[in-house]
Amino acid sequence: MTAAAPAGHLELDTRVALMAAAERLFAEHGLGAVSNRQIAEAAGQRNVTAVSYHFGGRTGLLRAIMTDHGERVDLIRGRHVRAVGASDAVRDWVGCLVRPVPEHLAELGSPSWNARFSVQVMADPALRSLVTEEALARPWLSKVLDGLHRCLAELPAEVRLVRGEMGRHLITQICAERERALAQGDPVRHGSWDRTADALTDAIVGLLTAPVTTRN
Repeated sequence: MTAAAPAGHLELDTRVALMAAAERLFAEHGLGAVSNRQIAEAAGQRNVTAVSYHFGGRTGLLRAIMTDHGERVDLIRGRHVRAVGASDAVRDWVGCLVRPVPEHLAELGSPSWNARFSVQVMADPALRSLVTEEALARPWLSKVLDGLHRCLAELPAEVRLVRGEMGRHLITQICAERERALAQGDPVRHGSWDRTADALTDAIVGLLTAPVTTRN
């Protein structure tokens, strides 16, 4: 006779199943088109209030998904930061910013849904603020931003801020487009996630170091 799994393990398995189902459904249909009931059913849960029970509600579920992936990306980022050390080269720090995301997506395999899910979250003003605040608290990302600020100290603070936002959207959108193409079997622009990281690094280095237009 097989022993029953401990209750704590069962609860963890349920949380994982709900997070996986929600990420896929949100990525494929959008945040507003998916109900908590649909998430529970897709996760194989008979209790239609499972999202509220395990996460306290929809926002808690979304936060859990973003935190899970964000922490894994930041661990990868730590490896890149240690490799560049005290570099004063913009490209090195941009690489630390960019490369962990495609590397994480490559580790997830195909199909994956995280990049497309992230686009949905970043399009929601309230959720974007929540995710941004949590991301900025991650230690390795903070080190990367400090390194970029040192390298770009000659740029006005407002210019750095705006270009940083542009770079974040570029990473999110390009990764989501590649993820979508891989999932649907469509042609992809780059042969690998590593090549995608190369292209994004080149583009964002150019974006951050471009001349600043001045007006009289």
